[in-house]
Amino acid sequence: MEGGFTRLASFVCDCESFSEEDIEAIEASISNSNNKRRFNCHSPPRLRRRLPTSLLALQHPNASSFSPSPDYLRMRLPVMKFSGQIMYSRTFDDVEKAATRLLKFLDEKKREMSQIAIGFDIEWKPTFTKGVPPGKVAVMQICGDTSHCHVLHLIHSGIPQNLQLLLEDPTVLKVGAGIGGDAVKVSRDYNVSVKGVEDLSFHANQKLGGGPFKWGLASLAEKLLSKQLKKPSKIRLGNWETPVLSKQQLEYAATDAFASWYLYQAIKDLPDAQEITDNSGKVDGVPQQ
Repeated sequence: MEGGFTRLASFVCDCESFSEEDIEAIEASISNSNNKRRFNCHSPPRLRRRLPTSLLALQHPNASSFSPSPDYLRMRLPVMKFSGQIMYSRTFDDVEKAATRLLKFLDEKKREMSQIAIGFDIEWKPTFTKGVPPGKVAVMQICGDTSHCHVLHLIHSGIPQNLQLLLEDPTVLKVGAGIGGDAVKVSRDYNVSVKGVEDLSFHANQKLGGGPFKWGLASLAEKLLSKQLKKPSKIRLGNWETPVLSKQQLEYAATDAFASWYLYQAIKDLPDAQEITDNSGKVDGVPQQ
């Protein structure tokens, strides 16, 4: 390149070829034209528009390696949802029948396995007025497999005898996130003791280590199952004392109980964090140097 003009190695044209003098004259003409367009230090500088920050980021040499935000990643996870049959009971007799079916189901399970676990959760109507206590436990949801979840509308039925037997049976493990607080609330509201409870957060810390962390159902589902457990405030903080629960409320309640049961199944078979640490320097049980 000479004077900003690139000579072509070959050029096919029907016209006569340029002489060396012609080429030098063309180069001089182009050079003069470029000089006229050069910036004049005495003239006011031209203002240049700045690119938006979002576009400037794309100009970064490592832009392709930027990690998406956690919220963005969470939105891309598949949604966890109970797809079995939701058994909704709202009267005293209906809840008693549901509890009877649950007891029969659990008796059959006891013949197959030594430890029976059910996903357990409760809902109540919140209060947003200072000094006004929250409502009684309005809904109790119980799930013991992938096919059926029971949603019991206790605010209208109370706790019948068979449901009390189930709740007070220490051989049936009730699992959930923050279930200790749920058990206290049931006891305070209905004078029924929920026995055989296991907090998934405590259980997860034993298995995962690095804590202790206060795990919730949503964070555990994301961590262990790579799934998104939606908790829309409109439903979670809605009116659980309504005469009849909506489809959205039923699905929310059943999914929470199902998630509790499913997460327990995922956590219980994991090795304890201490075992992993103890065996980290061994191959086939033999210490390695």
